[in-house]
Amino acid sequence: MTSSHEQAVYEQAQTLHRLHHDPAILVLVNVWDVASARTVAALPGCRAIATASWSIAAAHGVPDGERVSRDEMLAVVARITAAVDLPVTADLETGYGATARDVGETIARALDAGVVGANIEDANRPVEEAGARSGAARERADAEGIPFVVNARLDMPIGTTSEVEEAVVRARAYLDAGADCIYPISIDDAAVLEDVVARIAAPVNAYGRPGGPSVAELEALGVARVSFGPGPMGAAMAALGRTGQMLLAGGAADADLGFRPPVPQA
Repeated sequence: MTSSHEQAVYEQAQTLHRLHHDPAILVLVNVWDVASARTVAALPGCRAIATASWSIAAAHGVPDGERVSRDEMLAVVARITAAVDLPVTADLETGYGATARDVGETIARALDAGVVGANIEDANRPVEEAGARSGAARERADAEGIPFVVNARLDMPIGTTSEVEEAVVRARAYLDAGADCIYPISIDDAAVLEDVVARIAAPVNAYGRPGGPSVAELEALGVARVSFGPGPMGAAMAALGRTGQMLLAGGAADADLGFRPPVPQA
């Protein structure tokens, strides 16, 4: 018999998958702990939660790049999935481990933690090797009977004609291996992004960055999903810095100091 946990994970995975094909762009304001996740989840219009590995690493006092161990990362993500009622997609870096089999094990453990989607970075590996890692994620999720959303990230620069050609080849290989969405993180030109979206003809995750296209503009370009990586943590820490500077200079407490993240009722 299917457990209530397994049923909940299945239903949230179905929801996340559907959100990648809705007419409205899926906006993911990345989080790094329970307080940030509950704050974002409570916002009107929030339909899913995404973690950011850079932000989680920063909260642990270490650089990004799997310096936070798989156990530590999944422990943080498990607390987030338990704290919100929305689908959670996790930034799992390259999938942890040297082999495709290791990536499959990471996905199995992520599913146990209640995660229903994940970023898997290609780290500029040879396309066959990177595709095998996305494929291992897909195979393990399918073996568990969960329509898990694999978001395959392209780490190469994408700007020139030759780079676009290579990016499209990589994207199609990852889709063929079982990825659901492609994340060409380095694109910062709207015209290049529109071209890649059209040529891939599958859901594309744009990286929202300062000075880049607005969410509405990305939606008009055909982007299915936008996420912001460490940006939301940067915004939160910048606000903390401004508040601290004001108080240390003798200022009065403002209304923001009265804000509290949503917490369960006792």
